Amino acid sequence: MKKLGLITLTVLFIAVGANAQDVPNSNSDYLNNLNTISTSVPFLLIAPDSRAGAMGDVGVATSPDHNSIHWNASKLAFLEDDKGASISYTPWLQDLVPEISLSYLSGFKRLNSKSTLAGSMRYFSLGEIQFTDNSGQPISKFNPNEFALDGAYAMKLSENFSAGLAMRYIYSNLTGGINVQGGGVTKPGNSFAVDLSSYYQSDNFEIDNKDSYWAAGFNISNLGNKISYTDAGEEFFLPMNARIGSSLFMELDDYNSVSFAFDVNKLLAPTPPVYAVDEDGNPVYDENNEQVIEAGQDPNVGVMQGVFQSFSDAPGGMQEEFNELMFSAGIEYWYLKQFAFRGGYFYEHETKGNRKYVTFGLGMKMNVFSLDFSYLLPATQGVRSPLANTLRFTMLFDMEAFYATDKQN
Repeated sequence: MKKLGLITLTVLFIAVGANAQDVPNSNSDYLNNLNTISTSVPFLLIAPDSRAGAMGDVGVATSPDHNSIHWNASKLAFLEDDKGASISYTPWLQDLVPEISLSYLSGFKRLNSKSTLAGSMRYFSLGEIQFTDNSGQPISKFNPNEFALDGAYAMKLSENFSAGLAMRYIYSNLTGGINVQGGGVTKPGNSFAVDLSSYYQSDNFEIDNKDSYWAAGFNISNLGNKISYTDAGEEFFLPMNARIGSSLFMELDDYNSVSFAFDVNKLLAPTPPVYAVDEDGNPVYDENNEQVIEAGQDPNVGVMQGVFQSFSDAPGGMQEEFNELMFSAGIEYWYLKQFAFRGGYFYEHETKGNRKYVTFGLGMKMNVFSLDFSYLLPATQGVRSPLANTLRFTMLFDMEAFYATDKQN
């Protein structure tokens, strides 16, 4: 049954990827149009840690670690350590603006053999911006910033299955309260969101006489109210996201082990429709002065309607819905349980952002702390990534080992 479950899940993922380009649709005229889904606070989707960043941004079903609160909070229940913490740093657009970066701090504490509490904070600094008026004259300078505070709880519902809940406060200050002509006084955006997740880890079984196990995970993240930056302005969806994935771990011998992981992602925000225009290219309005939609659905809906609508509102039909899926694959090899070598690949369709990149990295585990590094190379010619040619790092602390070492000294 364990092998059958692994094979079934693997075949399902392969089938999704293989058939994504062959799904029938009735709106092929719109399929070649660039039609990306825009949301507020996209920093919430940036991989905060170097381990996942080195494996193509997989993480929903990889083995639990200190940063599981971001990828799948329910994995926290399977952590073996009693407590731990980690800190990560990610330069952003390093080749252009050296002041932009993402910092991430996380920690966890086991309550008992079945449940774990965790918390994290991410801070996104956007450097310094010079505001100007309509004539280009300087007005003021400001350092935009965004941050999110998380709290999570994970519990084992059985020896193999766990569920998790994460709650998040989001703060986004992009303008510093500047008065925008025609838009009024701006303000920081605030929102609350939750993550709902589950994780399954099989019992050990053998593959070619090698101890192995497989895991599967599911996480819906950033479910929360919209953000607005003015009192009467437009409201923007959070980057609500559904992530499902699986992994396979194999103990090759006493010194070597390897794991493979695969994730599929989909944004749960409405797809922009195609609006009708007249012969001169001007927008067409109905009797309520609303712009007429030629293909797709109205994106100005409530949060929950937007979530359900996101599965069927693409102007290009089901073919475009499948184009909105993002795929990640990664591999992790450990030697002596001390040295890790990682690699991965991320794929996004050309009409949905065209992010394609290869990642790799290293890890080194010591008694009290571990160090992870990752590097990203764009795989699409002419398309640059904000993380291109950037070295990211994560340091993880085993607090239990730290206290034990301190007592010995």
